[in-house]
Amino acid sequence: MGDLIYRDEAFQIIGCCMEVHRELGKGHDEVIYKDALQVEFGLRQIPFAREKPYTVSYKGVVLPHRYFADFVLMDKIIVEAKAVESLNESHVKQVLNYLAAARLKLGILVNFGEDSLAWKRVVL
Repeated sequence: MGDLIYRDEAFQIIGCCMEVHRELGKGHDEVIYKDALQVEFGLRQIPFAREKPYTVSYKGVVLPHRYFADFVLMDKIIVEAKAVESLNESHVKQVLNYLAAARLKLGILVNFGEDSLAWKRVVL
């Protein structure tokens, strides 16, 4: 088995998510977790952009609607936050679409809606 892409960076990001879940628990709206993640990334001095827009082209025409990635960290990892009962395949597909539009390789899908933090690495 090969090395995990951005292993150390992903470990650091997941640590931030675990801290947010430990502090807040489950039951909040998704935006509350995103606000807390923004604080945690700042405290740990991890460079990030929130709600970063990405365009999609069709036959050379940029479409009017965009994707908005919850977070892009270190200019190379997308973090998509959820607060649902459980993650499903549509959430993974959403991250894959974001990765394709952003031309990035790694996404981390996190769910704050379960008793314990749930997360998945999504590689394009």
